[in-house]
Amino acid sequence: MKNKFSNQWRASKQPRKQRKFVANAPLHIRHKMISANLSKELRKKYGKRNFSLRKGDSVKVMRGEFKGKTGKIEKVDVKKTLVLIAGIYRSKKDGTKINVNFHPSNLQIRELELEDKKRKESLERKMIKKEKPEVKENVLKKR
Repeated sequence: MKNKFSNQWRASKQPRKQRKFVANAPLHIRHKMISANLSKELRKKYGKRNFSLRKGDSVKVMRGEFKGKTGKIEKVDVKKTLVLIAGIYRSKKDGTKINVNFHPSNLQIRELELEDKKRKESLERKMIKKEKPEVKENVLKKR
């Protein structure tokens, strides 16, 4: 993987190459990296393990100083791969409060913002495949 970024590159055991892929990825690919796992209830409902994060989703912090706290996503920073959660602040020495950035891997989605049609469709697509096993059989026969 000599290029700064390559779509053909698939995987490597070497952490330096994995970090390079993430660091040099364009924004449309980085957006896919901003995803978190779903709660057990949502997993059963939608038949998916994880889903991309979006402003308005309700999440729970699973790791770190703020473990167990929940809140709505206020801002998603695709360039830095960070998420801001409303209501979670860190206080500075002078008493001012600042927002805390979280990495998406440390979050769990509790509630989804489903106002977007495309987002609803992508969830329903998986549900349809799960409900209709004959659709799955047809796809396997074509291969």
